[in-house]
Amino acid sequence: MDGTAPQHIESYYATSAGPIRSWPQLDRDERCEVAVIGGGLTGVSTALNLVESGVDVVLLEAERVGWGASGRNGGQAQTGFGGEIEDLEKLVDSETARALWNMTVRGLDIITERCRRHRIDCDLKQGYLLAAAKARNMAAHAEWVERAARVYGYTQFQLLDRDAVRREVASERYHGGILDTGSLHLHPLKYCLGLAEAAQAAGARLYEASRVERVTCDSIPTIHLAQGVIRADRLVLACNAFPAPDAKEIGRRIIPVGTFICATEPMDESRAQTLIPHDIAVCDDRHVLDYFRLSADRRMLFGGRESVRNGAPANLEQSIRRRMLRVFPQLGDVAIDAVWGGQIALTRNRFPDIGRLGPDIYYAHGFSGHGLALSGVVGEILAAAIKGDQRGLDVFQRIPHRAFPGGSALRTPLAWLGLFWLKVKDLL
Repeated sequence: MDGTAPQHIESYYATSAGPIRSWPQLDRDERCEVAVIGGGLTGVSTALNLVESGVDVVLLEAERVGWGASGRNGGQAQTGFGGEIEDLEKLVDSETARALWNMTVRGLDIITERCRRHRIDCDLKQGYLLAAAKARNMAAHAEWVERAARVYGYTQFQLLDRDAVRREVASERYHGGILDTGSLHLHPLKYCLGLAEAAQAAGARLYEASRVERVTCDSIPTIHLAQGVIRADRLVLACNAFPAPDAKEIGRRIIPVGTFICATEPMDESRAQTLIPHDIAVCDDRHVLDYFRLSADRRMLFGGRESVRNGAPANLEQSIRRRMLRVFPQLGDVAIDAVWGGQIALTRNRFPDIGRLGPDIYYAHGFSGHGLALSGVVGEILAAAIKGDQRGLDVFQRIPHRAFPGGSALRTPLAWLGLFWLKVKDLL
């Protein structure tokens, strides 16, 4: 790639990932069995699964591999979905709900397996706490722990009372919570780049700075770029929060939402261990939530704030710092080294939208904040479907999805009103 090639946005992840390799820009026509548009976790996971099964794959990324949310997120990979399990049970039958839940657990296993198999050093750690922001939330948490074991066979939840949570997080803010010993946290950009390296080593052809201008479908999908044309038997749209080319129908079913993170300066080991003694990831249970964890070099990585508007909010660093100090007032003397943000894709029901457009085009988006864990299993499912096994895809396609209201003119203002209402509910 030349000197005008796009770079990863400035973030703790980009500066701590070590030397980041570049893949070439597409400069010629190519033919392949499967083309994948999108170099995030879903795209590279799908490409890796396909090429390992003997399929000829080309992956196209408009910016850099891991440039979007896949390389900027909170690094928390947990069971479940962005939506509540009770809402899922209203949308699908009980057998489908169990199958979908099991897929989220499978997604965690995939991360562990791939890190071991491909020797991906991404600071992988275990443990996740869903912290109760209000005392009255504990009754629902207790019920879910019991139902998760009885109905879904998941026994790695532990219900914690207020005192037990204080032994996990040095904060007075929480009233209890659920400790999930099966969930994970990691350096997401290192993980995404490691998957891309594995896909390339297995035979996939990866191209960066290769923006797709349009897709046509005559006899086969044809992907048009400024630098060339790709003809493929099958096409996978793995664009998540970014508009998929010539796919307005599914684009109306998601809305991009900005979320923002800061990284403090490194702390000494004793201080960091005092804050989160067992080095777990933490997220609260509010609608507009806070999430945080320690990095490998003992920084506090603290995320919060959401926005449906383009760009970062004004006074972002001060805003994130205020949220962090509400949880950890003892960090008042710790400087912030970096602040960054990115867009996730929300669906109306907060469950991922996975499916196909006609016989030759597959898509996956709308992970609603849970893409780190789900993208692996979705990549596995898409690859299987392309190879002829539709069972996993059929399960996801049972989740009904609707477009956001308002059309192109009003959907963002209406989404802003919805986000504002959620903030109000958090205060009630």
